[in-house]
Amino acid sequence: MDRDQVIASVAGDLYATEMALDAAITQATTLVQSMIGARAALSISAVAGAGSQAKAMETIAALGAAREAIIACHAELQKDHRKMGWGTYALGPVDKPDDWGQGTGGVTNQAHLRVA
Repeated sequence: MDRDQVIASVAGDLYATEMALDAAITQATTLVQSMIGARAALSISAVAGAGSQAKAMETIAALGAAREAIIACHAELQKDHRKMGWGTYALGPVDKPDDWGQGTGGVTNQAHLRVA
């Protein structure tokens, strides 16, 4: 494999990991919604499902931390790529932030989930 193929392979795996974490967060939030809906549909007390629902929300928080870590990994790979003088390389969505936490025009491109 030449350099571009190796870089493309790593970039593809990085993008796939980012997408997998987003999908996992989406699925976990759907689970919590389903648990609340099921409890309401069955007229079960909120106390009955409190423990399992709390664990599901802990999972969402852990996935959020994992997502932040993979985004930080992405930023570090981007810095390394530039330090090595390999220019710009993009795979996945083309509208990527220029620097960590900065979107186009300097708009912060970061949001945090909160427990409701």
